[in-house]
Amino acid sequence: MLTKLKSIALIGIQGYQVEVQVDVTNNLPKWEIVGLPDASVREAKERVKAAIKNSGYELRSKKILINLAPAEIKKEGSAFELSIALGILNNLGYIKSKNISEYTFLGELSLDGKIKSISGILPMCIELKKLGLKKVILPKESAIEASIVNELDVYGVESLKETIDFLNGEKKIEKTETNLKEILKTSQITDIDYQEVKGQENVKRALEIAAAGRT
Repeated sequence: MLTKLKSIALIGIQGYQVEVQVDVTNNLPKWEIVGLPDASVREAKERVKAAIKNSGYELRSKKILINLAPAEIKKEGSAFELSIALGILNNLGYIKSKNISEYTFLGELSLDGKIKSISGILPMCIELKKLGLKKVILPKESAIEASIVNELDVYGVESLKETIDFLNGEKKIEKTETNLKEILKTSQITDIDYQEVKGQENVKRALEIAAAGRT
């Protein structure tokens, strides 16, 4: 069985859509991730395995093939882990929802099934809007930041199980809404962290040298 889910990745601060394709078959047990994943993406399978098991779902012995498309662009980071886990569990019959394809999924998984925040949420959500995608499920602690983007339905979740319960209609989660004008009135941007920028190492290095006075 093949499941296709939507996710988003970053090159620098530019977002681009990634289709997470998960195929589960009854062949000899094996996990493989293809589609130019870097080391951090390849490590995801161990976190995903533990998160599924510790969330109370049975991960039967299967051959699991995960393709991150488009294949010609290198994939970095942990943002795909939630969609990988959901793709596997959908194939195993744990997700009853017929509208799972309406959502984009972002989030890193802890071993206990909790969903951790990821960097770059805002540019990812801006790209979602550009692509005309309307619904995103992401870490609860990132939901306020994501909801700054207009015309995007943002659902913040705390765990893999909560996500599945929501998709199955067993738990209600309200959309996160933010008043950007109020935020701008009451907050000041005082710190910028280059860790929020994926890649672009040469550019960041040049800016750091310039800021240090060695122009």
